[in-house]
Formats: sequence, structure tokens, C-alpha cells
Amino acid sequence: MSDDNISLAGYHHAPMIGYHRAPLSQKFGAPRQPNLVALTSIIEMIAPYDSPAAFAGLDAFSHIWISWQFHHNYTNKDTHIGKGGTGFRAQVRPPRLGGNQKIGVFASRSMYRPSALGLSVVKLESIEVCDGRVLLIISGADMIDGTPIIDIKPYVAYSDALSDAKSGFAPTAPDLLEIIITEFAYEQFMTLVDAGRCDKNDDDDDNDNDNGTETENKNNKKAIHAKNNSVATLIQQMQEQLLIADIEIIKALIAQDPRPAYRRAEINTPFVMRYKSVDVSFQLIESGQLQIMAVVKVSL
Repeated sequence: MSDDNISLAGYHHAPMIGYHRAPLSQKFGAPRQPNLVALTSIIEMIAPYDSPAAFAGLDAFSHIWISWQFHHNYTNKDTHIGKGGTGFRAQVRPPRLGGNQKIGVFASRSMYRPSALGLSVVKLESIEVCDGRVLLIISGADMIDGTPIIDIKPYVAYSDALSDAKSGFAPTAPDLLEIIITEFAYEQFMTLVDAGRCDKNDDDDDNDNDNGTETENKNNKKAIHAKNNSVATLIQQMQEQLLIADIEIIKALIAQDPRPAYRRAEINTPFVMRYKSVDVSFQLIESGQLQIMAVVKVSL
């Protein structure tokens, strides 16, 4: 047996069945757990796994399990597949414990795993068929754009939800920080929203921001319809088109405090989160709030 065969003997190879398409293209800002932020995204199935027949009956379930790959962790697959497993980290420092305390990797949900696999429960908003291909519209994912999808299974409440389960060092959801936005940043955001509306036939009253926000919040997850759009168009709209409702999503993402644990005491230090087609700058201020300072269009 060759050295290559020996090094790969202990590995299971699974096909990629699709890709996650999301407003978040970078790890910074992505929720650390699923269902912390109701972020709408798409799973784009690929052939031959994109057949509508493969999803018959799935619409009867409200949530699904997603098996996926941490594809940004390794630039070279040999780092964790060969070389005697040189990429294996036996211990990690969870942000939940302040980023200083070490625990075993198998006692964590760290992205740095020997399998490089993630597992998430997400809400299934709808199943769309576009150009004969299946798109799953989901919300609550903790995956970034381009994440390879390994498998999909229905979430079954009677067996998957265990009311007496213990959650170790993470018994409850993390505390959220208060988010404020400067008038300058809000004006930047609204200017970009208005610019994105120019090519749309929208009967809503653009001058009534409150009504617009309420309407878009109700319809944001239903805004992706496959009947009159190509797959590429749908994905581009979801990844780039800024809506009024996005300001609440941006606030919810930043409220999770994506900053490294060891830098969370830094006052007036700017951080930048990429969301859709904008860079959102924010900082911790003396009052203990995270302040959004700027929302700037980026070239994609």
C-alpha cells in the first residue's frame, strides 16, 4: 500500500451536495451558534442532488439539520488529512470562556476540528425550484457564504429536542450588548437602501421609514421567489441588495460581539464587519455600548 493510501485509510469521503449562499462572506460577524440571528440565506443544491424529487416531503418539517464544512480553516487539505494529522488541535479556547481557558476540542463546538465539519439546525423557510434546480431558503444559519453542504436531514422534535439536557459551560444564550448607530452611519445606510430601490417597482411609501421597516421585516424572508428569476439573480439579490430591515439584522449580528475575546475591553477601537455589499464599522464606547460608526459600499 502506498504512503498516500495509508494516510487516507482512516478517512471517509463525502460528496458536496450544495453550497450555502449568504449575506456574510467573512467569518468575522458570523453568529457563533445557529438561530441566534434570524439571518435569511440560501442553500443552492448542485447536480445530481438538486432534483425536486429528492426533497419530496421535506416541506412538512419546520427545521432541518445541516452538515457542512469549515472551508475557510484550511488552505491546504493536506494540513489535516495527511502528514500524520499535523493540523489537529487537542485543545481550544472558547470565546464563551473569555478566550483564555483551554478545554478539549471535543468538549467544544470549535471550528478547528479534525473533520472540519459543522452541524447546525436551521429554520426551513421554503423550498424553491428555479431553472429545474432546488433552492432551500433558510434562516438562522451560522455559516458564511460559499460553505460546502455535506448533508441535509429533517429535524424531529420528539427525539432531537431534549428538555433535560445539560449544556456545560454554555447553559444559556450569551448576553447581548446594546447597539447604537450614529446619525451619520444611519444616513449612509439609508442612502444605500434608496440607491438599491432605483431599479425596483416598489409601491411602498419610501418616505415613511417606520412603515417601510415593518413591511420589509414581514416580507424579508419571503422576498426570494424563484418563478421569475434565475438562480444567479436570486443569489445576487440576497447577497447584495440592501433593505431597510437589514439594519436590524446588522445590529443583531454586532450585538453578539464578534470581536476576539481578548480585545473586548478595548475602547474606541474600530472593527469592520462585511455584510452584503457594505462594510459596517463599529467600536466599543465608554458607556459599554457598541456603536455603529459607518456603513460604506464596497466593490464586490
